[in-house]
Amino acid sequence: MECTKQKGLMTEGSIFKKLLYFSTPLLIGNIFQQLYNTVDSIVVGNFIGDNALAAVNSSGAVINLLVSFFMGLSMGGGVVISNYFGAEDELGVHKAVHTTFALTIVSGIIVTIIGVLLTPIILKWVNVDPEVMPDSILYLKIFFAGILGLIIYNICTGMLRAVGDSKHPLYFLIISSVLNIVLDLLFVAVFNFGIAGVAYATIIAQFISAILTIRLLIKTDQTYKLDLKKIKFYKEILIKILKIGFPSAIQNAVVSFSNVVVQANINSFGKVAMAGAGCYTKVAGFALMPVMSFSMALTTFVGQNIGAKKYERVKKGAKIGLIMSCSTILFVSVLLIIFGPQIMSIFTDNQDFIAIGELMMNTVVPGYLLLAISHTIAGVMRGAGLTKVPMYVMVSCWCVCRVIWITVTAKIFNNIRFVFMGWPVTWVLSAIILIIYYKKVNWLYKNN
Repeated sequence: MECTKQKGLMTEGSIFKKLLYFSTPLLIGNIFQQLYNTVDSIVVGNFIGDNALAAVNSSGAVINLLVSFFMGLSMGGGVVISNYFGAEDELGVHKAVHTTFALTIVSGIIVTIIGVLLTPIILKWVNVDPEVMPDSILYLKIFFAGILGLIIYNICTGMLRAVGDSKHPLYFLIISSVLNIVLDLLFVAVFNFGIAGVAYATIIAQFISAILTIRLLIKTDQTYKLDLKKIKFYKEILIKILKIGFPSAIQNAVVSFSNVVVQANINSFGKVAMAGAGCYTKVAGFALMPVMSFSMALTTFVGQNIGAKKYERVKKGAKIGLIMSCSTILFVSVLLIIFGPQIMSIFTDNQDFIAIGELMMNTVVPGYLLLAISHTIAGVMRGAGLTKVPMYVMVSCWCVCRVIWITVTAKIFNNIRFVFMGWPVTWVLSAIILIIYYKKVNWLYKNN
């Protein structure tokens, strides 16, 4: 079944312009997405206090652990949709969209139940300071109660990215981010709801963005139109999605697990370490947005062009995307090193918190170039349907090696700098392995 002419195809025209035009709205959108927790931290740090700031910052790794598995699983849906879209297979796009959305709903319900029920146990497991435990439990439980909105938004925008639309998700995210900021200030500064107000503001804004995205998919006249009455699992499509997405899900979950182990080691150094490291983690989220955006753009680009059997264009796009990613992260790294103290002071005026954040920044930023290489090559691999490759590399390097490094060095040195070094050391390993694979293996034709 053939598609009519579709918007968002990346199989023709200038590769650089296609990647740039696609990734720019995606980058801006990712920045606004990162604003959710960052604004929470800024409002909490300036209006509530140090304990609440530590509580919000300590929950990041826990949230990512549960969400990342299902987000990785849904990535398979994006690749399958982009393949059918690039091949102009209307029926395939229809089935993939509705199967992916069905998977989204099931995933969101599971994460909500697990998150709400296990919050106290998880926070104890990651060594959250008893002084901030009540605030941490309250914030995280409310967050998980409304996490379905976050999951629906991210997976639906993944569908839109798969068909080349990165602008509409940006518009909706700007609306919800501004709403989040307004509600944060209203609930905390005006109504004095405390840390609960921050959590409620976040989940309300998340649901608004989810509703807007679903409405777009329902109203569109394109082949990726969503019909709520036709949401179901198509067995053959579900198998394809799981085959591609499950390795990414395992990778995300295991890597997130390693980050929870890292967070537990950071938490063991006390409230100051929790708050300071958490603040820089928010900064890092912004710093790495260009890399993540280029990586996602390449996944869509490669998926569509493989669907269209334009293999030489795939290889050219991979090289151009790598250059764009690396040059951008070098520029960002320089800015972070120069303006580090000023950036950290946005969150708090507590000099101890700022000092820990600066220490983490100066330790991890030199490794960002290697991280950019890893993410970019992984994005290409996923677009080619080879999700097992980045899974094996990132699980072995970012989880196994990182946990070993931290466990050993923490016992020997009892110095938080060695905990922070766990990131750049393992980024170096993953970049070396992926570069060798990219250079030596005929990856383009392995699954095609």
